[in-house]
Amino acid sequence: MINMACITVPSTCMENAGFKKGMFCGSQTLQKIAEQLQFLTPPRVNTMEVEHFDDNTSDEFCLVNWRKKRAAVLICLFEGNEGELRVILTKRSMKLSSHPEAGDVALPGGKMEEGDVDDSATALREAMEEIGLDPHLVQVVANLEPFISQHQLKVVPVVGLLARVEDFKPVLNTDEVDTLFDVPLEMFLKEENHRWEEKEWMGWNYSLHLFDFESEKGVFLIWGLTASILIEAASVIYQRPPCFEHHLRDFQQLQKALNNNSIA
Repeated sequence: MINMACITVPSTCMENAGFKKGMFCGSQTLQKIAEQLQFLTPPRVNTMEVEHFDDNTSDEFCLVNWRKKRAAVLICLFEGNEGELRVILTKRSMKLSSHPEAGDVALPGGKMEEGDVDDSATALREAMEEIGLDPHLVQVVANLEPFISQHQLKVVPVVGLLARVEDFKPVLNTDEVDTLFDVPLEMFLKEENHRWEEKEWMGWNYSLHLFDFESEKGVFLIWGLTASILIEAASVIYQRPPCFEHHLRDFQQLQKALNNNSIA
């Protein structure tokens, strides 16, 4: 078993908007994605960019408050046996019986902690703690725009490439994860296995995306925030929108409309 305390997460600050061409050692498919995504990375967030509630509030208090509202997830991509892009997912442990996400499918990730220098560090640390993914195996290439959870947590998707998937030896933290599996990224653009439900939040209706997936490891339902993040990631990487129609705003579109006061 990996001794988690003995692994140091490397610095993942993507200085100067990413890495230079040729620095990524992987297949041509992954190389192309790395080059494509490095220009999509939003400006690095300054962790001292904090809320000031009033003149008597200390910077230290504001920074702690800011971190409590932020999380990151790792979209870890690798090339499958047939050359397709695949993404690593987990099924949350049922031991988290008091947690609303118990038994749900999720990307590795969690809340930002004090020692995390940026969102990439948060995502890599959480992946290491949850599934034993050595951060040195992952090349972070981009951060997508933040998503907002129903608990108003800002969640940053961090895209990482796993060139040597055969070197990844999973070690599951069974207190948090029941199962580790992977799915083709392109499925989140296809109508096959996709359905939607109408939901309500704070008096507003929105569409909830759901995807059914079956493999030798079981039958899985990918939905909610995880589904929305993977739809966006697939749209960006494949440079095309999903085939299925949006009958209503999804939760992210609803949030943006509310924030921009453009909802009708």
